[in-house]
Amino acid sequence: MRARSEPFDPKEFLAKIGEGRTIIQYQKDQTIFSQGEVADSVFYLQDGKVKVTVVSEQGKEAVVAILGKSEFLGQGCLAGQLKRISNAHTLTDCNVMRIEQHAILRALREEPAFSELFLAYLLQRTIRVEEDLVDQLFNSSEKRLARALLLLANFGKEGRPEPLTTKVTQETLAEMIGTTRSRVSFFMNKFRKLGFIDYNGTLEVHSSLLSVVLNDQPHITDKTAGSGNIETDR
Repeated sequence: MRARSEPFDPKEFLAKIGEGRTIIQYQKDQTIFSQGEVADSVFYLQDGKVKVTVVSEQGKEAVVAILGKSEFLGQGCLAGQLKRISNAHTLTDCNVMRIEQHAILRALREEPAFSELFLAYLLQRTIRVEEDLVDQLFNSSEKRLARALLLLANFGKEGRPEPLTTKVTQETLAEMIGTTRSRVSFFMNKFRKLGFIDYNGTLEVHSSLLSVVLNDQPHITDKTAGSGNIETDR
């Protein structure tokens, strides 16, 4: 039990096991939770990548999000969600903290520093979901693919883009942006010819790919301005 005189450190809270908190090591391609399961905990990704999907009654799967280090999932239980409405599968080996519902609710109630951190995360996720919705409603599949690649390469985040060694298939990219694998393949080849990406097993995303998102007609710019790496099937 923490002495009340000690300051609360949210990073330490999310890094170490404690009452209501356990750390689980998952290997690649394992399930963290599935649709229909009891929603009784929140998960925090200490490292690794996780794919969140939903499956319709007809068996059609859609990728809702790909989450990475320092992100939460399963937080719907805090808003009265009794059953999981999505699936979470690991794309890489992951270290995941499982926080029981009562433990995270107590931290939110009693620790302002943790409440501030968690609220900031939820606001960022809400903004991202709204941007994803606008993207699906108004942008072409070419623009949606370009945006997805930039996000996977961590463009727009603080600091330089970090290489992403996760293998993301063209099928997964197609599910993320709501199109077919053949369309993804077509645009990937187009982006490579324009110098926006390079790939030979590992895919390097250049900041010049932003021109596809920002303009109707992409133009070749300095592809050395910045880059991030992800791995994909051709």
